[in-house]
Amino acid sequence: MKRSWRLSTLFDPTPVARSVSLKLSKVDKLGVIAGAGALPRKIVAACRESGRAFCVLAFEGSADSEMIRDVPIQWIKMSSLSAALDAARNEGVTELVLVGKIPRPSVLELIRDVRSAKFMAKVGTRMLGDDNILSAVVRELEEVEGFRVIAPETLLENLLSTAGTYGVVNPTSDDLADIKRGLNVVHQIGRLDIGQAAIVQNGFVIGVEAAEGTDRLVERCAEFVSQELPGGVLVKAAKPTQDRRIDLPAVGLSTVEHVVRAGLRGIAVETGGALIIDRPKMIRAADAAGIFLFGVSLKN
Repeated sequence: MKRSWRLSTLFDPTPVARSVSLKLSKVDKLGVIAGAGALPRKIVAACRESGRAFCVLAFEGSADSEMIRDVPIQWIKMSSLSAALDAARNEGVTELVLVGKIPRPSVLELIRDVRSAKFMAKVGTRMLGDDNILSAVVRELEEVEGFRVIAPETLLENLLSTAGTYGVVNPTSDDLADIKRGLNVVHQIGRLDIGQAAIVQNGFVIGVEAAEGTDRLVERCAEFVSQELPGGVLVKAAKPTQDRRIDLPAVGLSTVEHVVRAGLRGIAVETGGALIIDRPKMIRAADAAGIFLFGVSLKN
């Protein structure tokens, strides 16, 4: 899967946006801005279970229509984001959660939307990394558009990564050494706003994530994984300076499947710096395949 933003929206100031207070007296209605993957469906289910009012703004070509059936939904495009936000505001939405993956938009797509074009003119071409752009997007949504942006883990239990071994397979001392090296590598590429993952085996860095995304990273590195050497681990962590309400690295069943096919020993994630999608199913799949799932702090 190509590297993608978990959500991208670009807007500029309007009088009506400036008039929206961040502290409204009425009950907060949630706008779920949805891309691909299972997370939008889980957020919708959590809202229904808690009785919270919500609506879904789903990106055409990315969000799974089967996952968000029978919900109040508006299909949106990158070229018509302004109208989507105005519609959400008219529906009484005051909070937004950005979940799922969407393809990184082209400049041509963005300039079709007036607010998006003005936003791009404001931030300039200097902001080319996902983290820089998404952080600017959140500032626009909150400071200009008047919404509050919340993290998905505030709505779902057991979503954020925790410390230690998740299943029955534990990492060896060699695995832990690879994990430590992998975390250092991911931390450094994260500082440069490049990626959130690396693969390390026996101390050798086999590959780092860039624009292609984690699944493609594992696929292209599979041929370099030695079956004669021990170990081999996929390490994922948040970028050091990113806004952790959006675009945290995520792992799920697909990650396990790719890691198993590549012949790696396991998956390590930064404690509190990754989202664990379908945790019980992921753990069962990892246990069945004999690989480890492990949460580790950057301070370790």
